[in-house]
Amino acid sequence: MHRLAKEKLPRHLAIIMDGNGRWAEQRSLDRVAGHQQGAESVRTVVRACREIGISYLTLFAFSSENWSRPQMEVEALMTLLKDFLVTELREMLDHDIRLLAIGDLSRLPKPIFGAVNETMKLTGLAKGMTLTLALSYGGRDDIIQAIRRIMTNSRDGNLTPEDINEDLFSKYLWTANLPDPDLLIRTSGEVRISNFFLWQLAYTEIYVTSILWPDFNKEDLIQALISYQDRERRFGLTSEQLKTGDR
Repeated sequence: MHRLAKEKLPRHLAIIMDGNGRWAEQRSLDRVAGHQQGAESVRTVVRACREIGISYLTLFAFSSENWSRPQMEVEALMTLLKDFLVTELREMLDHDIRLLAIGDLSRLPKPIFGAVNETMKLTGLAKGMTLTLALSYGGRDDIIQAIRRIMTNSRDGNLTPEDINEDLFSKYLWTANLPDPDLLIRTSGEVRISNFFLWQLAYTEIYVTSILWPDFNKEDLIQALISYQDRERRFGLTSEQLKTGDR
């Protein structure tokens, strides 16, 4: 951790946690075992981010497309989610971690939906770090639901076409209360964003590692953060403009 510059840390880190199934297959285990081990990596990374000083951590935990997976696997993932919420509640409270959940939460089974809402309520006043779980989340769904809400407000006379800009549109997304990610980490070596944060990733730095999520640890996280700190974020400007402040 001494290799990290505190002032250069990403404010918001997002992670696509990929590779649980392949991790299990490589060990001749069923996919559920991979997800179980992946849950341990979640605990490790959440604790490490809190120690390092990351203000916002978002984990792509369950996509809208994941509902199409075999029922047994979906049920196992829901059980793991509920177990995580129960076992980690005390740590979240002790370490001032607020839990948020984004996505089409109405699709979650009622017991899971209840557990998610209860945990968000109990941790709602925490200010140390915000842990967001993207559940039943899809980037296209996020944009579509935002458009629907904007159209409803426009029909009701609360919005005009001239009111619509990037800032306003962002307020209608499920991530309205979050800053855009500064860094996205994707494990397992796949080079795609898989319908995650299609709007929010416009100027996010991307770090891809071949490490499968169940093997991802604190040192791997630090390596990703070092890579981020070595980059120059220009947001469409030139290096010279950044140096001179001429914008």
